Amino acid sequence: MSDPAKPLSSRSAPPVLDLTGGQDELRPATGNRVLIPELRGAPERPPGEQIATLGGETMGTVWTARIVVGDEAAAARWQGLIEEELERIIALFSPWDRRSEISRFNAAPAGTWALSDAFWTVLTRAMDLADETNGAVDPTLGTLVDLWGFGPPGPRSPLLPVPSDDEVEAARALSGWMQLRLHTEAHAAVQPGGLKLDLSGIAKGHAVDRISQRLAREGATSHLFEIGGELKGIGVKPDGRPWWVELETPEGLDAPRTIAALYGLAVATSGEARRQFVHGNTVYSHTIDGRSGRPVANGVVSASVFHESAMVADALASALTVMGPGDGMAHAEMSGIAALMVHRTEAGLVEHLSPTCRAMLDVGR
Repeated sequence: MSDPAKPLSSRSAPPVLDLTGGQDELRPATGNRVLIPELRGAPERPPGEQIATLGGETMGTVWTARIVVGDEAAAARWQGLIEEELERIIALFSPWDRRSEISRFNAAPAGTWALSDAFWTVLTRAMDLADETNGAVDPTLGTLVDLWGFGPPGPRSPLLPVPSDDEVEAARALSGWMQLRLHTEAHAAVQPGGLKLDLSGIAKGHAVDRISQRLAREGATSHLFEIGGELKGIGVKPDGRPWWVELETPEGLDAPRTIAALYGLAVATSGEARRQFVHGNTVYSHTIDGRSGRPVANGVVSASVFHESAMVADALASALTVMGPGDGMAHAEMSGIAALMVHRTEAGLVEHLSPTCRAMLDVGR
């Protein structure tokens, strides 16, 4: 995912306890298309017979968690743990918080700046993905994101024209993953002066991974966690069934509902409906192609990626969107990525499943 929505401090409503044992959960039905990952051993017994449903606000969107618990008292503990982790992540990656680590780096003068271990881990993974995708993942597009109205300065006024070629080229001169140099031994990054990092296309997925890992480490070994459409499922429900989720079907697509079993698996979706603005008769997507300096306009309506890591799924969904339907699906096939893409043609919406995604479909038959 990939939606660079404004990060907020984590806020929560009181825990909502759904202690039904999961009987109201989404289940596959006749006519649905079912995706099931290859199972690696029998699942562990869930740590309880009830499901607590928790939620709150963060990163300009909402988070939800469904956690198998032994009793009601456990819900408050998990709520607090999740909020604690979210605050740590915001303090690292929120460009809307001037005190965050990313904001301090973006405002820093030219020089070599030491990074925290947590920030270093995410940034280097983003740079690895930039290399693997030839820049379709690019963590250095903060200036372009701001220019097009999707960053901390706020939405672009509808009274203003869209950015001119000169404005775009000036922003591109301050962007580009090849301009960022890393000092591996010192866990430091070289700020050339004026470069702005933007990790919105990977931070939500990272947050999902980090919170899921901590929940499992502290005993919540069966849960489904989501931030703004990026989901990860671990373990199974009390009735032994997996965590079923439904992929969003773009309006106008003639296809069955797609239901996926998230058993040790995450899914992320990038698409034009996530965030956009309209100027004149043109819709501009929030996903920026660093190679052109402009929002993508290649006909991709949505791209969903399944991966063990929500952070990787988040980044790859954006990357496939930037690559477009042809190059994106070719990359997914070559790299063994489980992806489902929808793009617009003159004849209507067309859907493509990568071979790895089709293999999940075969398991579900």
